[in-house]
Amino acid sequence: MPRLSIVVPVFKVQGYLRECLDSVLHQSFTDLEVIAVDDCSPDGSGRILDEYSARDGRVTVLHLPENVGLGRARNAGVDRATGDYLLFLDSDDSYLDGAMEAVARQLDACGDPDVLVFDHVRSYWWNLVRPSRFGEQLAAAGTRTASVFENPELLELFAVAWNKAYRREFYRSGGLTFLPGLYEDAPLAYEAMVLAERIGCLARACVDYRQRYQGAITRSPGRNHFDIFPQYTSLFAFLDERPHLDPLRPLLFERMINHFVFCLGRPDRVRPSDRREYFGLAAAFYHRYRPEGFRPRAGRAGL
Repeated sequence: MPRLSIVVPVFKVQGYLRECLDSVLHQSFTDLEVIAVDDCSPDGSGRILDEYSARDGRVTVLHLPENVGLGRARNAGVDRATGDYLLFLDSDDSYLDGAMEAVARQLDACGDPDVLVFDHVRSYWWNLVRPSRFGEQLAAAGTRTASVFENPELLELFAVAWNKAYRREFYRSGGLTFLPGLYEDAPLAYEAMVLAERIGCLARACVDYRQRYQGAITRSPGRNHFDIFPQYTSLFAFLDERPHLDPLRPLLFERMINHFVFCLGRPDRVRPSDRREYFGLAAAFYHRYRPEGFRPRAGRAGL
């Protein structure tokens, strides 16, 4: 059984795929497997995956018979994973040198936490690389672990799937799964964090998060950005079934509203012609899920 299982969903990324796979397979840490899921990609991505699988036994390729979307492609990869820990890497992103060695060492140092959150950089198409804003928060944890009840600020870390390593038994026992549609990272990331009894942190940047000039779904305006609403409906249904998580509802509510506002303000997400409808739905969610007695925090954090 490998220490790490890395699930890579693949769709129309043949221009980035080799860089992504090489960044994993050339890591100094080798006790890992790659589950690459060809989501019925119409380009040459499937052939590239088969090429890598033929020359490296750590690569398993799943060719899906139909396109199911990012979330369900990840689910298919999880079903084939055998490692102690699950990681997700988008196929237009890559791992930085030494990243998996750092992850494995921190997992050991933290005593095999349920979730390990690690840092990233953003690389832009005009050759600019920027660190994330989470470095100091991640570094402050050292090798200590905590739950979000002990440290609620952990819920303010970037709510995506690819900046975490999830203990596979924890992931399965918690019933974690990605939903169809855009913004599928948000409910799973939050659900994993609130279920975890022990969360570790790693301040080292491990992922090169590519900011593509064009072609990225989350930066292409359209109606699919309305998927954010059923994703958060699912998250709050999850909370409704677990009353012991009620103390966390105000912070999760705040994170939801911040996410809505962020997307509304981005012209590469919500089209001007859709903004009135989008704002109306966001307002409805505000009134529906606003916890009793909720007061926004002062300053930027309350925006």
